[in-house]
Amino acid sequence: MDRLRIFVQDHLTSFRTILLGFFLLILAGAAVLALPVSSASHVPTPFLDALFTSASAVCVTGLIVFDTAIHWSQFGKLVILILIQIGGLGVVTAAAVTWMVTGKKIGILQRLTMQDSMSAPKIGGIVRFTLFVLKITFLIELAGAAALAPVFISDFGPYRGIFYAVFHSVSAFCNAGFDLMGVRSPFSSLTGYSDHTWVNGVIMALIIFGGIGFLTWEDLLANRFRFRRLKLQTKIILTSTGLLIAVPFLYFLFFEFENFPLHQRILYALFQAVTPRTAGFNTFDYGKMSEGGLLMTVILMLTGGAPGSTAGGLKITTLSVLVIAGRSYLLRREDVNCFHRRLEPSTVQNAFALLMVYLGLLIGGTMLISHIESLPVIRTMFECASALGTVGLSTGITPGLSAASKIILILFMYFGRTGGLTLAYAAVDAKRYLRARYPIEGVTVG
Repeated sequence: MDRLRIFVQDHLTSFRTILLGFFLLILAGAAVLALPVSSASHVPTPFLDALFTSASAVCVTGLIVFDTAIHWSQFGKLVILILIQIGGLGVVTAAAVTWMVTGKKIGILQRLTMQDSMSAPKIGGIVRFTLFVLKITFLIELAGAAALAPVFISDFGPYRGIFYAVFHSVSAFCNAGFDLMGVRSPFSSLTGYSDHTWVNGVIMALIIFGGIGFLTWEDLLANRFRFRRLKLQTKIILTSTGLLIAVPFLYFLFFEFENFPLHQRILYALFQAVTPRTAGFNTFDYGKMSEGGLLMTVILMLTGGAPGSTAGGLKITTLSVLVIAGRSYLLRREDVNCFHRRLEPSTVQNAFALLMVYLGLLIGGTMLISHIESLPVIRTMFECASALGTVGLSTGITPGLSAASKIILILFMYFGRTGGLTLAYAAVDAKRYLRARYPIEGVTVG
């Protein structure tokens, strides 16, 4: 027992704890969803399909092989909802809440793990920040459910309407993209509410609130929404989020939905501009979208949400840092500056490394699945980007994929939710870093 304890202390770093926590939760969720009680037909669900659904829920993705409303029983839907909530908050955050409730002491290792899980800048006050995360999560989700309830109660009755309001509020805030609208038409998502301004507005608000991150919310509330007093990261997240909604909105408005009435065009364009950055809901059938629209969506899906948020993906700060750095290098500036602050070189290096990893996985996965399934590259790329960005949007090919392709997407969802840096830091032992430095030699580029 002592040897086991020493091994765990030496090898189970905070990053490995995060990876292990998500992995075990996915397996546990799959085991429960595979049971007969979890399906509407009371027939056991094939384990691979249960594993895919569990991974999609825990990794707040939304890709599905069965329509959620039709295939799963009420118990199965409740299990999926719980997995989404835990996955959105983070496995470590959920564990920390359990520690607090049971009165267990939270040691330094647990605090470090909590810090890394939530991308917190410092370990001091991490327990207080965890309580803040819980408070802001449940307040926004409750407000979202209350806002959706009148519409869903009117459409589905009191009991189902309230459950639908809670389910979609949690799914939207956690950027999961799971829906229960298959009772109207299988795999329809929110297309039945494409012209409903109120439902569109509430879902978009929940997606944005969850996607900007808890660190952003803490900074906004602490500084009473005064932009000048905000931290650099908060300024970058808010500015980039605004641009990544406005620019795609204009593209979709003028080039994708030009044949629809103005009100419908605006709702279509705005919703499809908001949802790709890890949310997964849709009010328009992506199987009918042009290749240009699909490519724009792929870019948005890879961008992802903010660090320390319910969203996954490459992260909006990664893309923003690369754009800022690229501009500085083209202008031949020695430092990378933004909002009168200088970025650390390691930040730019990490952003570039992450981009290379994500692009490598995207290209590799696209080619592999396209070859296995004999499908067009743009559609397989869309599916891979959706999994990597933990988005959940689909052109409709996911349910028909082979076992090998489903496994690839499961791994992509896991990678996208846990994060590239988490996997890298978990794989590399800090004690083995190379101390020596080699001589410098120039290489011509460009």
